Order: sequence, then C-alpha cells, then structure tokens
Amino acid sequence: MSRIRLLLLLSCLLSGHAPAGERPLSVFVSVLPQRTFVERVGGDRVAVEVMVQPGHSPATYDPTPRQMQALAEADLYVRTGVPFEAAWMARVRALNPDMPILDNRAGIELRRLEAHGHDGDGDGTHRHAAELDAHVWTDPRRVMLMAKGIRDQLSKLAPADAGRFDANYRTLVAELGVLDRDIRTMLADVERRRFLVFHPAWGYFADAYGLEQIAIEADGKEPGAQALAAVIDRARQEGVSVVFVQPQFNRRAARRVAEAIGGQVAAADPLAPDYFANLRAVAAAIAAADQR
Repeated sequence: MSRIRLLLLLSCLLSGHAPAGERPLSVFVSVLPQRTFVERVGGDRVAVEVMVQPGHSPATYDPTPRQMQALAEADLYVRTGVPFEAAWMARVRALNPDMPILDNRAGIELRRLEAHGHDGDGDGTHRHAAELDAHVWTDPRRVMLMAKGIRDQLSKLAPADAGRFDANYRTLVAELGVLDRDIRTMLADVERRRFLVFHPAWGYFADAYGLEQIAIEADGKEPGAQALAAVIDRARQEGVSVVFVQPQFNRRAARRVAEAIGGQVAAADPLAPDYFANLRAVAAAIAAADQR
C-alpha cells in the first residue's frame, strides 16, 4: 500500500468514514422481511435499517426522530406499500430529495384485501374496494421479482459491484425456489384448504398455494357480535381448527373464535425477521391443522 493511500485510509478511519467507494450503502426498508432480501442481495455493501420495529404495526407506525435524521443521509429507501408509507413518504422525499425510492411492488400483480366482517354495514361486510394488499413478500415467487428490483437499483448506485449483486441475487432466487418447492410439498395433501386469520396478511401466500384465508378483523379492529358469529359459523362449516394471529394485534377475538370451534390459536407473523423459517413454519402449521 502506498504512503498516500495509507494516509487516506487512516484519515477516513479517524473521521469515522470508510474510504470512498467502500462505504456501505445506507438502505432503509419499511418492514423486517425486506431487510433479509436487501442484505442477501447487497451483502457487505449495504447497511440496512428497518422502519417498523418488532412489536409495532405498519398500519399505525410513526418513524422516530432518529430514523428521520438518518433518512436524510440515506442512499436508498425501499418501500412496499404498507399503510404508514402513505402518510410519511412525502416527508421522506422532502427530507432527502436526491435519494431514490424503490417501490418493491413494481412489476408485481397486486391483489386486493378481502372484505372484512363488519357489523356497521347492512349486508354484514365492509368492502375495502380500493385497498391493495401490501404483504407481497408472503409469496416466495413474488419475492424473486422483488429481489430483481433490489439488484437493479443497487447496481445503479454502485456499478462497480453489479457483478456481486447479480451473483447474490441468483443465489437468493435459488433458495427461494427451494422454499417454494418445500411449501408445495408440505401442503400437497392438505384437504381443508381454508384457514382463519385475525388480520388478512396471508393472501399472497394463500393464492400461491391454493389456499383461502378467512379474516376475523373488521377494518383492523375486533369484529362486532354479528360478524364474529358469522365467522364462527363459517369456521365450523369448513372444519377449521386453527386461528392464526400476529403479535401486532390483540388476540382476544381470535381466542373467542378458537374456543367456539374447539380449536386453538397459533402465531403466524408476516413481519417475522427469519423469512425462510417463518414461511416453512406457517405451512407446517396449516398441514398439521388438517390432521386434527
């Protein structure tokens, strides 16, 4: 190493910054599963921050002052359409106008959220006619498309590392393919193809594997007596024995349904940090419920 380069390196280390071209790209993502995808594609060339921290809901999250301060210096924001983004993305853009914002849903066919039971409407349902389902990552094959967008955007920001990003992307796609095949194998012989969830976050997963989710919630809230009774009746008719809930929501209504149908409550968190293990666990729980 030349004396000049050594001096530059020491200067950078003393100032707390890596040498130009070697500093990890600062990337913000909305939810935890996205961190896995960005880190897998970007490797050590990215430093990823997650907006919605564990235990918080993407529907009601407010970024912290520390997060907003860090966003002002970030290189990339990767969004996925979760509700809090609608209120905050304009402020994020204003804070860092030169930062590219990658919509990780680009090129993906989006589904609409199912109607939720609701006492307030005459027909017993409340239609979210215009609300798109943001939980795209629950389908591994759609994640392949998300990973491609991440690879392409990172390559624009760090062209010298495009080859590394592409190699990492191809490895991730291969592992997603294995995950997809494993889930199909686990669910191949399941006869009862419907499952109960409190919040309808598993629609893409259900569509991918020939399943159907039945939502308990009413517009993000516990349903009223009429809607709850309708859910219980349907669950009994379908022979459903498990109610899936995620930790960001109250389990009270789910427990009431489970007690009424003689079933049980099980955790199924679409925001779990270990993406691969989480999807396998959900598939295994659905398969196990079919044996009861």
